[in-house]
Order: sequence, then C-alpha cells, then structure tokens
Amino acid sequence: MRMHNPPHPGEVLRELCLEPLGLTVTEAAAALGVSRKTLSAILNGRAGISPEMAVRLSLAFGTSPEVWLNHQMRYDLWRLEKEGRRPKVRRLHAA
Repeated sequence: MRMHNPPHPGEVLRELCLEPLGLTVTEAAAALGVSRKTLSAILNGRAGISPEMAVRLSLAFGTSPEVWLNHQMRYDLWRLEKEGRRPKVRRLHAA
C-alpha cells in the first residue's frame, strides 16, 4: 500500500535532519561535500535523491542509503499515479 501524498525527500531532510541540528543549507552542503545549489534544489523539491546523495546522507546522518532511496521511490511513484501517467504497455505472457 502506497502512502497518500508522501513528502518530497527534501522536506524530510529539512525537517528531520537539518532543522533539529540547527544547520543552514550552506553548512549542510559543506558537510555533505556538495554545492549549496545542489542541496537547495533537493530541499526545495526541484531535484531528487540520487544513489550517490543517498550514500552521502547516510554517512552524514547515520542512516542507510536505502532509507533515502525509499523516500524518493515512494514520492516518485505517488507522483506518477497522481498525474495519471501510465505508460502504454502490452502485457507479455510465456509461450
């Protein structure tokens, strides 16, 4: 069962990681080894969590990369369903 309207992973990152630690975007970006622009795009929902970013976040915040990738996957699937974009696919059967 998919979550109804899951938050973008950037929202999770901001609310559960950056804000409790009192980190600015600049400080967090420096700690993660990415540009402020890159982190800002994620936090503002303009970019998603890549596998590399998931590893960076897991090392910085003591989580697993899978946690971040699962947040991204749930968000992406929900958005796809919400927008009604279903690819035209023909079901394949074994001969």
